[in-house]
Amino acid sequence: MPLYDFLCADCHTTSELLVRSSDATPLCPRCGSTQMSKQMAVPSPPGKSKGIIARARARAAREGHFSNFSASEQKKLLKT
Repeated sequence: MPLYDFLCADCHTTSELLVRSSDATPLCPRCGSTQMSKQMAVPSPPGKSKGIIARARARAAREGHFSNFSASEQKKLLKT
């Protein structure tokens, strides 16, 4: 499933979403609107998308490890 950027016409939020070609227009994750338009996205190397990194870091934090953080970030997180 490819990642696409969508812009919500109602709340003007840009969201990066995974969509299947068979899926209808996705719902806005912020307001639930169906008025989403596909946007031209800047290509990024695999695994370097800000959304992917944020989700991976949140999951790692929930699981109690910091494997998705750099060494300097791990030091900062462990000090607090």
